[in-house]
Amino acid sequence: MYIVIEGQDATGKDAQAKLIKEYYEKQGKRVVTYTESGTGSKDKFITEIAKLNYGSDQDIDHRTRVLLYLVNRYEQWRKLAEPALKKGDIVITSRNWLSTLIYEGYAGGVSKSLIIKLHKLVMPEPYFHPDKIILLTLSEEEQTKRLSTQNDGNWDRKQEIWKSQGNTFQRKVKQGYSKVAKDYNIPTVDASGTIEEVFEIIKETLLGP
Repeated sequence: MYIVIEGQDATGKDAQAKLIKEYYEKQGKRVVTYTESGTGSKDKFITEIAKLNYGSDQDIDHRTRVLLYLVNRYEQWRKLAEPALKKGDIVITSRNWLSTLIYEGYAGGVSKSLIIKLHKLVMPEPYFHPDKIILLTLSEEEQTKRLSTQNDGNWDRKQEIWKSQGNTFQRKVKQGYSKVAKDYNIPTVDASGTIEEVFEIIKETLLGP
């Protein structure tokens, strides 16, 4: 089973992925989790690409970022997701290609048809059909509050290139997510509650009994 947790920055995607992992592990199932950004990867190549993508002092064009994200996306799918799914394990990812469509397409101005075409050329067909997907949302006020304090201990996350953007960019991202949720019929969950409260809603909405 392949599960995707999507959503704006600071919605708690990684935290929810961890809770979902624990939920299934308690049932005796094997679970692989990773973030498509590559920021939490132990793979040196993937980590270096992530540093290029997320360093706020990097002068990189949005089209270039599409390609860099695609590299990490493909490599992690090939190395982590495909082997696990073939064994019948559960794979949970924070983000998928829709993040690139939104951040580089809707907000960054790159042709959305180009982003779709590139991903269709590179990623295998099963990648585009997760068994379960949910999109986490936040109000502008709550997101701004969370972004101002984020730091995961590895690097200062509030200085990441997208999280350091102003409200105008974040609004474009939010609008993009609203459009994508509607176009792809993706259920949404308000992530403004506690991690535990949000997880309970996800269990009801996504995981079932």
